[in-house]
Amino acid sequence: MSSTATVAPRVTRAKISPRKRARRIRLVQYAVLIALVVLMIATVDGRQVQSVFFRPDLIVLTLQGVPHALFNTLAYTLGAFVVGLVLGTILALMRLSQVAPYRWLASIYIEFFRGVPALIVLLSFGLLSVAFPGLRFPFDPYGTVWAALGMVSAAYMAETIRAGIQAVPKGQVEAARSLGMPAGMATRKIVLPQAFRIITPPLTNELILLTKDSSLVYVLGLTTAAFELTKFGRELSNSNVNLTPLVVAGFCYLIITLPLTFLVRRMEARQQKAR
Repeated sequence: MSSTATVAPRVTRAKISPRKRARRIRLVQYAVLIALVVLMIATVDGRQVQSVFFRPDLIVLTLQGVPHALFNTLAYTLGAFVVGLVLGTILALMRLSQVAPYRWLASIYIEFFRGVPALIVLLSFGLLSVAFPGLRFPFDPYGTVWAALGMVSAAYMAETIRAGIQAVPKGQVEAARSLGMPAGMATRKIVLPQAFRIITPPLTNELILLTKDSSLVYVLGLTTAAFELTKFGRELSNSNVNLTPLVVAGFCYLIITLPLTFLVRRMEARQQKAR
């Protein structure tokens, strides 16, 4: 007597499409984020946060002195940027020079100042008057900050400018030389304008970094009139035993850097469209 075995049908699961899988992953990420935010709100003492970081009377007091500190921060930053841009352009041309000693000197300078912290450079420049009595930078302390931060930023700008110069098509230079234009004039009128147009976004990023590096000038032992935002906020925080002035100073930095960041993104997007 033969028995027929019944085979149970296989149940096949429907495959989830990549789009649905990605959607589910996003939903999980959103849920985790919302849970973390709710947990933070539930556990944080709002009154304590307000009294330590956002005390109204200290906000008003800090805002009264912020304009002068903000001016000093901008002065330190812009002066150092100009010094760095001029010196960085010279260094970039030296790196591309056919004269070997120029290339060696530029390489040594760039590697040295890229490897040394800006804080040490600022401290060294502040002590130069001790090592060399009578040595004074013009417009001190602005001149000291411009020289120190400018020399550090020049090492970074030099590499950026060199990359921009090398990105300019060589055919344009050869065409200018074939028309009888001297090499120096071709560099000034053809190569450098196009190079700076290419490297404007990274140079703007360097300006943002310099804005934050200006907070290191406290090592120079500045007077009250020369305080920048960080030093001004820290002095008020120490005297009032509260972090509100530092928070206000931090927001002032955002007022400077956020528009620059937005500008960089716009310029990068425009360059991508042009390509």
